[in-house]
Amino acid sequence: MAPCSLCPPAAPRRALIRRPKTGQAVCKECFFRVFETEVHHTILGRGQGMAGVAAGLSVKGKGRADSETGSSDQRGVEAENEPMRRGLFRRGERVAIGASGGKDSTVLAYIMTLLNKRYDYGLDLCLLSIDEGISGYRDASLDTVKLNAQQYDLPLKILSYSELYGGWTMDKVVAEVGKKGNCTYCGVFRRQALDRGADLLEVDHIVTGHNADDVAETVLMNVLRGDLPRLERCTAITTGGDPSSSPRSSCRPDPDDPDESELSSLLPKTIKRSKPFKYAYEKEIVMYAYFKKLDYHSTECIYAPTAYRGYARALVKDLEAVRPSAIVDLVLLMWVSRAEKCERCGSLTSQKLCQACMLLEGLNRGVARVEVR
Repeated sequence: MAPCSLCPPAAPRRALIRRPKTGQAVCKECFFRVFETEVHHTILGRGQGMAGVAAGLSVKGKGRADSETGSSDQRGVEAENEPMRRGLFRRGERVAIGASGGKDSTVLAYIMTLLNKRYDYGLDLCLLSIDEGISGYRDASLDTVKLNAQQYDLPLKILSYSELYGGWTMDKVVAEVGKKGNCTYCGVFRRQALDRGADLLEVDHIVTGHNADDVAETVLMNVLRGDLPRLERCTAITTGGDPSSSPRSSCRPDPDDPDESELSSLLPKTIKRSKPFKYAYEKEIVMYAYFKKLDYHSTECIYAPTAYRGYARALVKDLEAVRPSAIVDLVLLMWVSRAEKCERCGSLTSQKLCQACMLLEGLNRGVARVEVR
């Protein structure tokens, strides 16, 4: 491969990687630097930073990055024009990293630990993992999570579906509803389990390893379903927080009503969630984990092959092969709508009852449903 396009011109290293989202040929050291810098810029709220970071580094290097990133697809131009937003974190926040043991959450734990020290974010980090109760799959991945906790010196909390949902595990759910639609239950329960775990840990913020490919797949899934409400909010980099803090929110308690204030204090708080990898391509996360020699669990969930997401994933890969910027184009597609609180449990939802409460009601009544409303 050609010399690295980002190295100093006097002593360029040999390029080992061609970045999927920019087409740049870079060496391993420059790849680490630009990947970490892009995630840092995402955390600071500087948009996607894909073209900007590469262009900035190329000034110090050979200057070829501008021509390589400035293709006819204008990769990253839309991201650079994305409005500036506030950074993802506040100094002193206690942040839980959603840990599954897979490549995304493992790289996220490593990156968050690294950047927190390098840039002095002042965050109190911990790992939060959910045991869905999938025999032959989750046990091995939890071993990886425990190893990561030791490697990065992070406290770890593991919660199980069984203890949170009255003895229901994913194996039991699949036995009840079948393999078609079981991912609906797992996804809904996991999201709420993370919120409940964060509440137990008294954390202010959850970060997850959802990457640009994941967000693009979710956009396509909602398009294929014709689900406009979810389409409007699925690309948000941050969700949650307390809706009561907004003067426009219907959930805002009346400070003069003691009963309403007492009820509000009893409801579980809605935890803020963020996706620091929102603009990171899956292929680059895999390459980062590989070249850093990180320990992660690579086995796919035994129930995943039947998931509806698989069709969207295949379509995203086909689009990427033709036009690499298709992923970030989908990520930047939509805007964000306001969410409210579930009337029953207080979790974040766009409906009167959250999906977890609706699905649990069906399971407990023996009339399980798998459709997503």
